[in-house]
Amino acid sequence: MTETGTLTTTVRAPTAPPALGGLGLFTVLLGAALPLIDFFIVNVALPTIGQDLDASEAVLELVVAGYGVAYAVLLVLGGRLGDLFGRRRLFLGGMAAFGLTSLACGLAPTAWTLVAARVAQGAASAAMLPQVLATIQAATSGPRRAKAMGLYGATAGLSMVAGQILGGLLVAADIAGTGWRSVFLVNVPVVVLGLVLARRAVPETRSQRPEPVDAPGTLLLAVSLLALLAPLTEGRAAGWPLWTWVSLALFPLAATAFYRVERRADRAGRTPLVPPSLFELTSLRRGLIMIVPFSIGFSGFMFVIAVALQRGEGLGPVPAGLALAPMAVVFFVTSLCGPRLIARFGTRVVTAGGLVQAVGLALITLAAWRSWPDLGVVELLPGAAVAGAGQALQLPVLIRIILSEVPTARAGVGSGVMATTQQAALAVGVATLGTLFLSLVPAHGMRDALVTTLLVQLAGVALTTALSLRLPRTVR
Repeated sequence: MTETGTLTTTVRAPTAPPALGGLGLFTVLLGAALPLIDFFIVNVALPTIGQDLDASEAVLELVVAGYGVAYAVLLVLGGRLGDLFGRRRLFLGGMAAFGLTSLACGLAPTAWTLVAARVAQGAASAAMLPQVLATIQAATSGPRRAKAMGLYGATAGLSMVAGQILGGLLVAADIAGTGWRSVFLVNVPVVVLGLVLARRAVPETRSQRPEPVDAPGTLLLAVSLLALLAPLTEGRAAGWPLWTWVSLALFPLAATAFYRVERRADRAGRTPLVPPSLFELTSLRRGLIMIVPFSIGFSGFMFVIAVALQRGEGLGPVPAGLALAPMAVVFFVTSLCGPRLIARFGTRVVTAGGLVQAVGLALITLAAWRSWPDLGVVELLPGAAVAGAGQALQLPVLIRIILSEVPTARAGVGSGVMATTQQAALAVGVATLGTLFLSLVPAHGMRDALVTTLLVQLAGVALTTALSLRLPRTVR
């Protein structure tokens, strides 16, 4: 405190951001794993769900698509609400809602009840997930942030593969006669544990200058994503009725309107839902462009391989899930080396990862061509292991690159934009590559359809690898 005459001025030291400890990091990573696992966990359970609930293929598509679309549409809004009301508060609320909706899914008496519960589960996930990255951004710094981001990327990739494996094991185990319902009910005790830990270990953070919710932007983003994702995910199963084409035609109009409204708000000094100025960050812009083809290929492969192994090979849910176990193990181990590799080689690690993934995918394609109809764990092992290593050198690094320059005050918005882009691409991957595969099966057979789809994904990997050359050479 200083005094000059009657003037008194108080000088306050800046408040240090709350620290995220080891237990807190474990807790938020647990929250990050749950939504991603649940996007993939139903892939191997769908045949059993269809038989038990007498559900048509179109309704089963909605079990997957309803979750994915609600999740993608509301992610950015979830990030903004965390900035506004507190990320820990939104994390706790989203996790509690995720547990309740998981219980509703597990107890669903009819197929349409399950669809409604899955939509609500997707909305709960959208409230929870953006808070994870935003909390890491706001409550860590330096080497701790780099390590936490690397672990987040490892968790994300492992969750997407492990979800399919876990789904197969739970369906086959038929715990207490629950069958497919256990893939949802298993979330409930995990959520209870997460809520107990979060109250003790996750610090509260929020934006220092929170802005009110951008209602026009939220509405237009929701319309844009629904116009794109709803017809892509439901079109094939529904027979491509008129509404699907009208919806796809609406998408560019809604997206253009969204961009103009957001740009106008940004220039007026307000904080729109997705500030266009955020895309002036080179690392975020180029990283998002890369994560789109990567995620499309990732989710498309997971869906197609599950269908091919179960319908084409006649494998049960456990062998079909375990066929990807080598990919999961190698992904996790390799991703832990990411921070050290980035420190030494910069973003060229992503380029190397693309090349390694391409080799792995080529080995899987060759195995499918040569071994069909005896494609199983042994035949897929070399390709799955190599592809997992390549993916691990890309996804965790890309997530770190995308968020590396985002200001702490916009951590929720930045993580919401990243997660929305990834989730929308995951949904598009299932829709596009899945539709291609299932459309080719009647005329060309399961093997040729699988090989063709894998070659299309290989072209996507080539695109991702080429785009990686434009990434900034170093990462903060």
